Amino acid sequence: MALDAGKSGRVDIGDLIVNRLGFGAMRITGSGIWGEPANHDGAIAVLKRAADLGVDFFDTADAYGPEVSENLICEALYPYDGLVIATKGGLTRQGPGIWTPDGSPAHLREAVEGSLRRLKLKTIDLYQFHRPDPKVPFEESIQALVEIQKEGKIRHLGLSNVTVDQIKVAQSMTDIVSVQNRYNIGISAASEDVLQYCQSQGIAFIPYFPIGGDGTNLDMLEGVAKKHNATVRQIALAWLLAHSPVMLPIPGTSSIEHLEENIAAADIKLDEQDLAELG
Repeated sequence: MALDAGKSGRVDIGDLIVNRLGFGAMRITGSGIWGEPANHDGAIAVLKRAADLGVDFFDTADAYGPEVSENLICEALYPYDGLVIATKGGLTRQGPGIWTPDGSPAHLREAVEGSLRRLKLKTIDLYQFHRPDPKVPFEESIQALVEIQKEGKIRHLGLSNVTVDQIKVAQSMTDIVSVQNRYNIGISAASEDVLQYCQSQGIAFIPYFPIGGDGTNLDMLEGVAKKHNATVRQIALAWLLAHSPVMLPIPGTSSIEHLEENIAAADIKLDEQDLAELG
């Protein structure tokens, strides 16, 4: 079977149009999303294979590693012909599994400059505020990014880990083209209102942990998976693609085998019976 991420359809991110199966580059780093990968050449091979399969949207962050994921993306994919590279800022790292918000204007400016340098870019296609910082007024963080955008260093702005109210606040200050929240078939209720708002606004919705990498139990998908001769991971992705036209899943992996399994989900068309059974 030929593999092609483009079979999942296309979605708008502002004036950018990308295939609806992207790649999340968090897991190409070391254990705990910390440090270098155990197999550097393997991580590079996964990124290159993703592009070969038609993936044209790669999502990363300065906090992945930290810095490691962005460096690997640059090494593997620069000069990014036909690719959209999205990154994020607003979280700092103190060790494996430790994430601390920093939404201060000074940190965000430093984060953007660092990402530009590591990715060898003059302008970042999509820059996402990684997580609101309870110590810093949300509007202050967004305003800092708006100012950097006006300088030409950011093309489009997105948000992550936000509520509908926070999206509306940001929209009152600038155009928001994407929202990235934790979302998969097992925990969809937690961000369903955010997804529906994004759909009403034509905002791309990027679900992280789209196939249950957060420990979500996918056993409920086994019946539909058997029907389609597929894995539960593939059905989880197919469900996301069927659930909303603004959905842009970014399954991540450090394995070419899992990458190809994920991309093959674009061929799966769930019928009304499948969708009713999955809820």
